Amino acid sequence: MFQSVRPYLRLGGLSDPVVCYQGALVADSETGEYLLHEPIQLDVAREAIAALDAAGFPPNCYVDDDLAVASQTPYSEAYAAFQHIRVHEVGDLLAWLDRPPTKLVAVGEPPDLATLRDDLERRFDGRLYMTTSLPWLLELGHLGVSKATGAAFVADRLGIDREKIVAFGDGENDVEMIEWAGFGISVELGHPRLRESADWICPGPEDDGVARVIESFLN
Repeated sequence: MFQSVRPYLRLGGLSDPVVCYQGALVADSETGEYLLHEPIQLDVAREAIAALDAAGFPPNCYVDDDLAVASQTPYSEAYAAFQHIRVHEVGDLLAWLDRPPTKLVAVGEPPDLATLRDDLERRFDGRLYMTTSLPWLLELGHLGVSKATGAAFVADRLGIDREKIVAFGDGENDVEMIEWAGFGISVELGHPRLRESADWICPGPEDDGVARVIESFLN
């Protein structure tokens, strides 16, 4: 979410465009203006919410950079605490939703989400993008949107050739981005798909791996 990352942008004194929501939103860091926004089609989102409810995974629903749920659950409370955000409890989510959401997220145990994902991929083939960020988060977005499309939008806006871009990742949701970048790097212990796709694997955060690579490129 843009509201989640904005405090870190301010701390770092960064004013560049920021890619959020798995690439579905690119915002101006300073003004908050949406430079790009590709939400899920409303009819598809409503069908997905109904399917998630029926499967026992009431989703997190992101609209206008706010998080809405039908009712709070231990999972949504843990997610809100992890992201340091407020959750809006709206009751009947389908009755409440009247505009396309930027993203939907199902929260649960990884084995349960794997089964859920198989079912949803069959049902929504060609209509939704699905990925995992953290193992207990199944993310649903606009088809064709990924971190790669968000990064490509920013690169084009800034006039930077893809071949000159270095991208880092650790999750499955980073696969498209590091495949797109001129040099794609997985951190140690990253998702297996990511490590297979990466041009190189750098040390993990305990060894400041990303910082060390950035410093080597800048030098």
